[in-house]
Amino acid sequence: MGTPVSGGRVGAVLATLLAAAVVACESPAEVHTHSQPEVTALLRVGTGGLDGLAKAVRQGTARFHSTVQATDAGYAQASPCVSVPGLGGMGFHWSNAALVDPVFDAMAPEAVLYEPGPQGQLNLVAVEYIVIDVGQPAPTFDGQPFDVGGTPVPVPHWSLHAWVHKENPNGLHTPFNPAVVCP
Repeated sequence: MGTPVSGGRVGAVLATLLAAAVVACESPAEVHTHSQPEVTALLRVGTGGLDGLAKAVRQGTARFHSTVQATDAGYAQASPCVSVPGLGGMGFHWSNAALVDPVFDAMAPEAVLYEPGPQGQLNLVAVEYIVIDVGQPAPTFDGQPFDVGGTPVPVPHWSLHAWVHKENPNGLHTPFNPAVVCP
């Protein structure tokens, strides 16, 4: 087992690398895809029908509908609006560098995702978890395994999206949402 990694300085470096890597990941060839068994296992629920951990995360992150609250909690914009033709969008990633570490805490996502609204406002749509792999068991979200990698962060990690603030017709944990459009 490796040496534990602290979230502070290492997290800041990883968040910066994540921001650069998300911007660079614009071709469908670089996008993580799910195998057929994973696709059939994905939940198809609207935000009103969430239960269990997803419902708790939705309630616990609702304050981030305000980007002022997100900023006060340590989140900062880390990417432009991310989308891939034919797959949909993720929106703007706002990450919290202090949270990028080897610990999965469902109530403290490493990133919150926003889509642009009709008047230019940002609307909270999802959260994203990034857990650095230092030899610990792979994390799960209410039984949903995390993706291996899934972001272009250049260290071993797991990641998982949770569309808890906007329904994703392709599934609660599918990375891209066809209902999210970037300008």
